[in-house]
Amino acid sequence: MGDDIEDDVSHLNPVGRSSVFYYGVGHMLNDITAACWFTYLLLFLTDIGLSPRDAATVMLSGQIADGFATIFSGELIDRFGHFKIWHGAGSVLVAISFSSVFGGCLPCTIFANHSSTLETVSYSVFAAIFNVGWAATQVSHMSMVNCISLNSTSRVVMASCRNAFTMVANLSLYAVALIVFNISEAKTHADIENQYRWIAYLSIFIGCCFVGLFHLGTKEPRLKISVHGDCYSRISWTYWFKKILYYQVGLVYLLTRLVQNVSQAYLAFYVINDLCMAQSAKALVPAIIYISSFVISIIMQEISSTGKRLKAYYSAGGILWIFCGASIFLLPRSMSGFMYFISICIGIANALMTVTGISMQSVLVGSDLNGCAFVCGSLSFLDKISCGLALYTLQSYQSKLSSIARPVPIFSSPAEERERKIEAAHVVLYV
Repeated sequence: MGDDIEDDVSHLNPVGRSSVFYYGVGHMLNDITAACWFTYLLLFLTDIGLSPRDAATVMLSGQIADGFATIFSGELIDRFGHFKIWHGAGSVLVAISFSSVFGGCLPCTIFANHSSTLETVSYSVFAAIFNVGWAATQVSHMSMVNCISLNSTSRVVMASCRNAFTMVANLSLYAVALIVFNISEAKTHADIENQYRWIAYLSIFIGCCFVGLFHLGTKEPRLKISVHGDCYSRISWTYWFKKILYYQVGLVYLLTRLVQNVSQAYLAFYVINDLCMAQSAKALVPAIIYISSFVISIIMQEISSTGKRLKAYYSAGGILWIFCGASIFLLPRSMSGFMYFISICIGIANALMTVTGISMQSVLVGSDLNGCAFVCGSLSFLDKISCGLALYTLQSYQSKLSSIARPVPIFSSPAEERERKIEAAHVVLYV
């Protein structure tokens, strides 16, 4: 009994900085591969000869697998525990399947058949495997924070650190892509494919290094809290469905991810192109957003948090985003340089909303640790399905406008054709 009481007291103490760092880097592989996946996958698939519809089918298969895998991962983690095992197994699936997609169609090579149907099926299968592994890693990592500490401030600090390294992952991807594109010249079709493959392989290497740090520095959290008895006494799903707070937090998290993901998909490319800014702005605007978000995430680690402060931070981020959205909508082309300042504000708003939105999940879980994985999984399911539907609707509308306003020339040069593909693929959602 004395040991249990001591464990409870230790869970209430603030988490050390080293533990926060090791936890924060645990999602780097997921973040950097997801950034690469949604930025370059369509370009890669269309460059190797798949039609836009087949390429969309590959991505859709991954989205569906991801959405349902989050639910089942949450249930299994709550039932059996062992966060680090789920995290490690998911990371292995991510690394293997991710490299398999960008490595080419393996069944096509085995059967000496390069039909579009076989390629689409092959890439769709690996896309589904990738997202299953991604979901297992995500749910185990997100739910783990609730079992590492019961201290509300420490939970917010760990969420801030995780969000900061998400920004690091995105910036790392853009740095890798910039180096690869500058070093390797794309003179042939094969050269273009090799560029994407090197970007994918380097992303996996960087992410795996941080996964190793996470597993070396993070201890398996103990689900057992003395007042709750057996650590495997799983909380029923209906327990959460009866709580009004579950729906409130779910709505907050859903809207947060919609704002962040949809803006990331369209802001840096569609809005920038509409403002006729320089091509460098397509890289500078996302970079500014990520850097400012990273800085705010670091600052939030130094601030003690309460329920009222979480609401205040989230409200501030939402209001700031409203002003940013209105400014973008009303911004004339003659003042397009003002977009860089707006990008700073967007990064600040993203950090405030994301960190507090994730932290509200911890408030919902509280000390009911035996159901924390289901909470994270179910909310992630809502996030992925809703964002997928929103982007599908917007993309369908945008495609109709593009076909009417800018018909593709019958005779176009390879450079013009590639630029058209880049513009089409850059409206993909980052989930």
